[in-house]
Amino acid sequence: MKRERKAAQRDRVAFAKHTVLVACAVASVFALAGCEKEQAAAATTPEVGIVTLTAQSVTLAARLPGRTNPCRVAEVRPQVNGVIKKRLFTEGADVQQGQQLYQIDDAPYRAAYDKAQAVLMSAKNLADRDSRLVADNAVSRQQYDDAVSAYRQAQADVETAKVNLDYTRVYAPISGRIGRSSITEGALVTSGQAQALAVITQLDPIYVDVTQSSAEMLRLRGELKSGQLHTTGAGDASVNLALEDGTVYARPGALKFSEVTVDEGTGSVTVRAEFPNPDHDLLPGMFVHASLDEGTRNGAVLVPQQGVSRDTTGQPVVWVVNADNTVQQKPIVVDRTIGNTWLVNKGLQAGDRVVTEGVQRIQPGMKVVAKPASNVHVDLSLNTSPAAQANGS
Repeated sequence: MKRERKAAQRDRVAFAKHTVLVACAVASVFALAGCEKEQAAAATTPEVGIVTLTAQSVTLAARLPGRTNPCRVAEVRPQVNGVIKKRLFTEGADVQQGQQLYQIDDAPYRAAYDKAQAVLMSAKNLADRDSRLVADNAVSRQQYDDAVSAYRQAQADVETAKVNLDYTRVYAPISGRIGRSSITEGALVTSGQAQALAVITQLDPIYVDVTQSSAEMLRLRGELKSGQLHTTGAGDASVNLALEDGTVYARPGALKFSEVTVDEGTGSVTVRAEFPNPDHDLLPGMFVHASLDEGTRNGAVLVPQQGVSRDTTGQPVVWVVNADNTVQQKPIVVDRTIGNTWLVNKGLQAGDRVVTEGVQRIQPGMKVVAKPASNVHVDLSLNTSPAAQANGS
């Protein structure tokens, strides 16, 4: 009997140990399953790079196409008839105002001048004699008046002959660079001929005429009136220039005026700027791009270009991370590029978190892990592109 009680006690102890082992094994299985579930959930949450937008003041500039034009052009033409005896300049050189360019044969004009002086002397003597005789009533008053009139006419003839003699020396009317000569020595020229002897072009300063659409001007005026843009003042109306090969012209220009009428064919307005050109790097007729300061926009929102894509309709869109770390696609309206960013008119505000990295792994409403983007380096110093349409095209 005693032996049976000991055997039953050993059986109860063995059963208790077995129960504890089974419970531990079940708990381990559930714990392992929970860890695997958490790891699987973490593995399905994508990681994205974001940029938090801020409001800032930016200076806007319009980049407009245009061409260079000389500020002064003079066509050199003869004012008397004659044969060219000498050409006194080098083609393509710089000439100064008043510098003699051509010498026309002056022999006939010098003879006419000498003859006019002789007639003047005779008329003067006659008038002086009649002035003494008329006092003694030796000649009539009419004869004296005729003598005085002849004297004054002789004076005018001398002046005319002197002017014609001076016109045999052809001078530069302005300073600038002279082109090729259309005639050579020995050529006969006539007063008022259609063909110019040469053309002088003043290159310093030089004008740049650009065209701006009337719609763009209306938009700018509206933004200025509403307070979205603030002008920098008339004294700061500077213009920068980019040449045909993309290089930036070192010297800034100044805005001079804009036309008061709109071209009916193109719907554009001509704007003129003046640039210093001491080295004559700019030549008339060159195609250039001018950047005109439009004003300053306060509270502007700039979004990196990496974060902007387009939907199937062509509308620009961005992915935004909400406060609960879910992503949402939002349509936006952009104005233009500034450096490597887009200037946003509608759809975004300061504090929004825009996805610029990992866009391919997300869907609307999906939970994400947001971290600072590593693929964005904002640079506002790049050339501003031409103004885009309201839809960002």
